[in-house]
Amino acid sequence: MIQTSRTYQSSVDMRVLTDDQIWEIRQAAFEVIEKSGFKCLHEEARRMLATAGAVVNDERVKIPRYIVEGCLTAVPKGWTIYDRHGRRAMEVEGRKSHYSTSTASPNTKDALTGEYHETRVADIATGARVADAMPNIDFVMPMGSSQDVDGNVADLHEFEAVVTNTTKPMVFIGYTPTGCEYVFEMAAIVAGGMDRLRERPFVMLYPEAISPFVFPREVVDRIFIAADRFMPQVPGATAQPGATSPMTLAGTVVQITAESLIHITLAQLRKPGCPVSMSGNVGVLDMATALMAFGAPEGSLGLAAQAQVAQSFGLPTWGLAGATDAKRLDAQAGIESTFGIFSQALAGLNLIHDVGYMASGMACSCEQLVMGNEIIGMTRRFVEGIRVDADTLARDVIDAVGPGGNFLAQRHTVNHLRKELWQARLLNRQPIATWQAAGQPTMEDRVREEVRRIVETHQPEPLDGSILEEVQRLKREGEKEILARMKKE
Repeated sequence: MIQTSRTYQSSVDMRVLTDDQIWEIRQAAFEVIEKSGFKCLHEEARRMLATAGAVVNDERVKIPRYIVEGCLTAVPKGWTIYDRHGRRAMEVEGRKSHYSTSTASPNTKDALTGEYHETRVADIATGARVADAMPNIDFVMPMGSSQDVDGNVADLHEFEAVVTNTTKPMVFIGYTPTGCEYVFEMAAIVAGGMDRLRERPFVMLYPEAISPFVFPREVVDRIFIAADRFMPQVPGATAQPGATSPMTLAGTVVQITAESLIHITLAQLRKPGCPVSMSGNVGVLDMATALMAFGAPEGSLGLAAQAQVAQSFGLPTWGLAGATDAKRLDAQAGIESTFGIFSQALAGLNLIHDVGYMASGMACSCEQLVMGNEIIGMTRRFVEGIRVDADTLARDVIDAVGPGGNFLAQRHTVNHLRKELWQARLLNRQPIATWQAAGQPTMEDRVREEVRRIVETHQPEPLDGSILEEVQRLKREGEKEILARMKKE
């Protein structure tokens, strides 16, 4: 056999489904859309679907397969996301994994005191600042759902809190259609205009339909708002096996696939070519507590399977990892967050959010985020795999050292040390005596110290003063418009 290359490197990965199983899930999803359909509470969308050839009966819509397949030919097979300055930050495609903070919880585990309290806008600003300092956190979501402002306008306050505390890309949940419009306007001011934002987007929208198969009017409005601006959007309906989706993981994956295909079809019929991922959430319902178990292995297993189906279409995916059901940074928090991050990296999910969730998703925690950053670093080194070429095979070095020698003084060791060995920041590798002399700090102690250091010393790159003023003006204008509209309704 002729060797066409002398360098080999293969990343470490895993497969949950066979090609035949993926085929069966795809077929089932297309049939569900065509035979069972979905509930569409948006009159304009129903007219659009009927014009395209869908069967519309009151609010129930069934979409023939050929329409969905036609839309799949238009949707981009990935996209590039930029940072606040328009610099390339993430390629959302293939099996490239990117990690984000947690979001939308009503409570926060305070970054400095460790106490739980209702989430405030200030907590979201702190979360963004901590994320800005974390090298393995690639994009940021508002860490919580602020309870100290009106919920109808919270997205405006949260966007400002995040964009002023990090240069990293963002994913946001629009609480109202008008709020979405204002967030995109504020993002355009930061980017240098709407055309520039479309060319180099640093924000993505996260519209969430309601499982099973309900697309409310406001959710469809958000889908259309992102589509009209060609802004990337990530479908995020949450399927809970045994509650809002079939008890079997295979059935749940069929449902997530079908719901995301419906989402893609709505967006592509509105604006062909707008970027949309094929995604959703698997929320494992703990039947004993009626809470979602974010650390359950079935969640990662279902997401890995759904990702394989999406990858078979060539479309970007969405994950959920780095989360725990624990209430403090203990062994359970480490076990659950590591399992999710590691397994979903092996599965090649693209946008993996919720690093930092604690207490079954009811609280966001900077401590959990910082520990997750360490786990992601370790995971990335493992998934990177081993490079095999003439240099790394080290024949000459082995020969030079000879039997009984050592490699410490070799130039080869110096050249490869930092490339081969991942450097831990928070894991304890000290001798016992050194650890004892330091007061026997736990992982929780080291993480808290790191969080405090970041909060007290890290200075995010500020927005230009004129840009910040315009963002704040739009926030006030949007708040006034939305609240006035709510009073009329």
